[in-house]
Order: sequence, then C-alpha cells, then structure tokens
Amino acid sequence: MYEFTAPFQNPSGSPIRELFKYLGEPGMISFAGGYPASDLFDVDGLKQAAARAYHDPNLCLQYGPTDGLPLLKHQLIQLMARRNVSCEPNEMLVTTGSQQGLDLLLRVLVSPGDVVVTEQPAYPATLQALRLQQAKIVTVPVDAHGIDVARLATLLASGTFARPKLLYTVPTFANPTGATITRERRIALLKLAVQYQFLIVEDDPYGDLRFSGDAVPSILSLASEVDGARDWVVHFASLSKIVAPGLRVGWTIAPTEITRRCVIAKQTVDLCSAPWTQAIAAEYLADGALERHLPRITAMYGRKCEALCNALHAQVGDALEFHRPEGGMFVWARLSESGNGIDASALLQRAIGNKVMFVPGKAFFADNVDAASLRLSFAAPGIADIEEGVTRLKRAYGEVTAGGA
Repeated sequence: MYEFTAPFQNPSGSPIRELFKYLGEPGMISFAGGYPASDLFDVDGLKQAAARAYHDPNLCLQYGPTDGLPLLKHQLIQLMARRNVSCEPNEMLVTTGSQQGLDLLLRVLVSPGDVVVTEQPAYPATLQALRLQQAKIVTVPVDAHGIDVARLATLLASGTFARPKLLYTVPTFANPTGATITRERRIALLKLAVQYQFLIVEDDPYGDLRFSGDAVPSILSLASEVDGARDWVVHFASLSKIVAPGLRVGWTIAPTEITRRCVIAKQTVDLCSAPWTQAIAAEYLADGALERHLPRITAMYGRKCEALCNALHAQVGDALEFHRPEGGMFVWARLSESGNGIDASALLQRAIGNKVMFVPGKAFFADNVDAASLRLSFAAPGIADIEEGVTRLKRAYGEVTAGGA
C-alpha cells in the first residue's frame, strides 16, 4: 500500500535491542546490552554542572549553533589535546551521540554500491547503517590484536573490489571483541589509507576505559607520523560510555571539507544537538570532574572484568574460549570444539530460561557468520550478579549439551 524507499521496504531492526524485551523479567541478569554501569554515574557532579549551566537559561533553552556550542567545543578541543590530538573548531562537529556522526558521514560520502570496509565481527549498528545506505560491505577478520592489516593489504592489492570509500573500525577495546589494534598495525593502516585514498573512520567511545596494560595512541593522533594521513582520518568520540549516555553528546573530528558538509546534513536532521545537555557537558568538563571520576569507573570495570573472566574459567572451563581485554566493556567468547558444535543462539534460549542473557555472535557479522561466538558485557551488572550469571550460564550450557536444545 505504501511506497517505501528501497532500504526501508523490508528493514531489519537492531538484533541487540530486540533482546531488551527480556530485561524486564524479574531476576534477569544481563550480559547483553553495552550499557555503562548506572551506579557509577557521577550524579552529584552532573547535578552541580546542570545548576551552573542553568545560570544562563537562555543558552540552555534556545536553539544553538548546528556545529555545537562554542563553550563545549572549547572543552572538547582541550580534552582531545590531552589525548595528544590537535584540532581546530572548524574540524569539529558536536553530534547527538557518535552514532549520529556516522549517519551524517554516510549521508555525505557513501552512495549506493560504494565499497565500505569493516572489521569482522563489527558493531551491529554500523552494519545496519551501511545496509540502509546500500553500501557494499567488505569485511576483514580480526584477531586478539584487532583488524588483520596484512589481510587488508592483500585484499586491496588484489583488485577484487572497487577502491573503498571508508574503512570503519573501533580500534580500542572494540565492540564486540574487546581487542585493541597495536600501534604498529595503526601505522600500517594509515599508510594503506594514504596509498589507496580511503577514509579511516575511527570510532573511539571506549578509549578512556583502560584498566590494565599500556595505552595505545589513537589513530588520529598517530596520523602526524605518516605524510598526508591526517587528510584520511575521521574520528568519532562520545561521552556516553565515560559520563552518561543520556546526555547524548558526541563529536566528530574530520577534514574541514567533510565537516562542513556534515554540518549542512545535520541542519536537515535536528538543527542542533540539545544546547541544555551540551551546556551541562561543558560545565562538567570545565570543572575537571571527568578526570576525577574516570579512575573510579576504570577501577570498577577492571574488577568486574576480572570477576567475569575468573568465573568463566572456573565454571565453564575449556568449553568457552576468550581473550581477557585490558579495558572497555566486553568479553568476546567462542564455544570451543569441545562444546559439541553448540550454536550460541540455542544456548541463549536456554540461558533466558535460566534468567541470564548475552548476545549471540551472529549479530556482529556481515557475512561468514560464526554461530559459536557470543558477546558478554561486564559493565552493567554488579560483581555478585556477574558470578551468579555465569553460574546460570553454566547451567544453561549443561541443558543444551544434555540434548535439550
């Protein structure tokens, strides 16, 4: 009856958000959503920042500039400087979460049929956005050290697909794998971007959530070490995972010609991100509250990650293979060969019956799905719930292996 556009004739929703209907069940323990821990929100700090922001109610309640409030951009530029990135105001666009940054970038750069390279497995919302943009997705596998850059170089040299417009990566504590691309691979990736002239889209919501190991510079900060590379990097960042997702504050740093076009695209989407929450974020950052509060978050996430990994080793043992991350919010796991070929989706159904949830790995694959993989997020549940959740997962695994799937 209705004549929808081609991408929306039969669209698929987020496979992760479709699990949310189970969250309201009494006693459910969730390793599923990538939610930050709400009990770690700096409620008092944000309340004080909100009060200071509202000293100028007209600033909070009136429309703002499409590219972001100047006082927030000033604070974000200082924040990026602490991350060893220099940035001019006309290179930065404040967005309603970093996901909007991706949407705007795809609008201005990717036409139907254009090639976009993603790591695999990859963030599902990115795959969803690329499909709706009708891009041709080419995948490159990842290992414990992030995207396989040598494999990417081979694919690019093969000429089996057109020159890509973009390569999308979450290089630090990736969603879903928790992997971090090494410094050497980042430099190699930058050299490939310059050689083949494609944009590296660096999505960095988790970089500040390191609780062990040595920090690795962002791809954007390393671009100064490769001639011409800064022209081929777009960087997304966000306060969602390190302050609060309800603020909906993200930002894009890109070459000025890209930023200018994204600003025009944003004018047609929402005119501007909410000035009220922008002002709160600016006051919060100006006060130094983020630097004071981050150690509390990272310390607790480290304890939670340790609790999850230790419980998996103790209770599930060799049936589940995984790498222990050094930060972020996720553990990527795979049912091993000793798991008798169990499909993670079948395990999920038994797990839900035992009041525990995770995300089957198939949600993160554009092709060549690994049905034995799964993502576990340790950020939101408490340590006692993490340990109890693994006990329930073990029970579900026993039910599946007993033939009850």
